[in-house]
Amino acid sequence: MSVIRTPGGLSLRFRPRALAVGAGAALLAAGLGLVVLGSGDYPMGPADVLRTLTGGGTAAEQFIVHELRLPRLVTALLVGAALALAGTVFQSLVRNPLGSPDVLGFTQGASTGALVVVVLGGGSLALAGAAVAGGLGTGLVIYALAWRRGVHGYRLILVGIGVAAILTGVNGYLLTRAPLMDAARAVLWLTGSLDGRGWANAGPLLVVMAVLAPLVLVGCAPALRMMELGDDTSSALGVPVRRLRLVLLAAAVLLVSFAAAAAGPVSFVALVAPHVAKRLTRAPGPNLLPSMAVGAALLVGADLLAQRAFTEHQLPVGVVTGVIGGGYLVWLLAMERRAGRL
Repeated sequence: MSVIRTPGGLSLRFRPRALAVGAGAALLAAGLGLVVLGSGDYPMGPADVLRTLTGGGTAAEQFIVHELRLPRLVTALLVGAALALAGTVFQSLVRNPLGSPDVLGFTQGASTGALVVVVLGGGSLALAGAAVAGGLGTGLVIYALAWRRGVHGYRLILVGIGVAAILTGVNGYLLTRAPLMDAARAVLWLTGSLDGRGWANAGPLLVVMAVLAPLVLVGCAPALRMMELGDDTSSALGVPVRRLRLVLLAAAVLLVSFAAAAAGPVSFVALVAPHVAKRLTRAPGPNLLPSMAVGAALLVGADLLAQRAFTEHQLPVGVVTGVIGGGYLVWLLAMERRAGRL
């Protein structure tokens, strides 16, 4: 660990490897973003994309980049970073590598809210709002059921798995009640898709990230690192464990809910990104910033693959993240078993 002392007497501690991993993942996300902005029926080179982003280019290029492709890219970056940050918080709070919104039921709750709107025939704006409400409502239910003189990791996981199973059945029933065209639209949304995303989808998530990311990264990160030592040790060190856990859970649920509202319940990013970041940094603690950068790069890369994997049809990005994440999870379990930890 390195320490920088400022003229004002402040000390900034950082791990060079973690900083390098975060910067490398951010540069990778930016490079993939340039390729994504140049991909499509109207191909553009990286130099043309950069010229258009800085105010040059033809009127057609300006419209294609700024109005059609850039909102999709920004949405992908924000959703990837938000899911990775939420997944890191969940895994740190429950002290379990499988603690993610996909497993704990929050993603299913957001899906339930959206499906209710689909069955009732609501529009896109109502669907996004219902996804947020569903995620928040599920968070409150899980927290209330898991509460017993505090909320502990294994109890939260078990309650979350049970709620997720119930909501999965509810979601299947709601799909059977929806009209055929609305059900098809709902299935696409449930898969996780960035198709047709505009600034209206990216804007709310950008506001939420601007508020919650500094809160988690600056206000809660040191205490979150100490909470990984256990509740008793953290309390002895002066950490308000119960209050901090409630704040972090609320922040993570909000991030997941707004990410689902923007792009649907994209799977496995919240689970995989923290693992990849920790393996690359080889540093203890939650690795919040590297995880966010890895999550953003992962989702942009998955979107690029979804657009280019098949020439005739574009895949929903959730299909690609599901294949990548599922494969990584199987490999991780195999490595854990080989090491004798399973």
